[in-house]
Amino acid sequence: MDLAHILDLIRQHGAAVYAFIFAYAASHGMIMALFAGYAAQTGALDVMTVLFACWTGSFIGDVVRFWVGRRFGTSWLRSWPRLENGLQKAARLVDRHYLWLPLVHRYPNGIRNLAGFAFGMSNLRWPIFLVLNFVAAGLWAGLTVFAGYGFGQISGKAMNDAASNLSLALLALFLAAAWLLSKRLDRSIERS
Repeated sequence: MDLAHILDLIRQHGAAVYAFIFAYAASHGMIMALFAGYAAQTGALDVMTVLFACWTGSFIGDVVRFWVGRRFGTSWLRSWPRLENGLQKAARLVDRHYLWLPLVHRYPNGIRNLAGFAFGMSNLRWPIFLVLNFVAAGLWAGLTVFAGYGFGQISGKAMNDAASNLSLALLALFLAAAWLLSKRLDRSIERS
């Protein structure tokens, strides 16, 4: 299956694809947002709808995780004491750095899903969290979607109707580089 075939499938199933992008943004990281931005640049998706799906998905996903952390704390993690201790440490870190952590927690791979629970377990108040989360989700969505869109623009011009498989390989390299960068950021945050 080459990239042109994937983009045709996306065009054919637009509404379902936007729902998938929303769900993925609510639960995972930036790879789907990058690819969705790329697909929007090719015309397979509408860039503003992609941006809206990523923004709202990211926002709502973290609101749900915050609510679970606030409602249940770590009681539901008794079977996993290491994870429970890690989340308690993260909640204390949120208490100290509550203004900037909601802005950066989406970028390191693996941190985002747990950070939402830690925000809920911290002393961070709902209204402050909602405002910070809304801004952070918008920044994240804008940066990742338009990075993918920009990559599509650059690769399209550079390749000038080159083979679709080369475009897919370049996209895979770009996504892999983004993933490696998020892992490095994750390790640097763990060290601090």
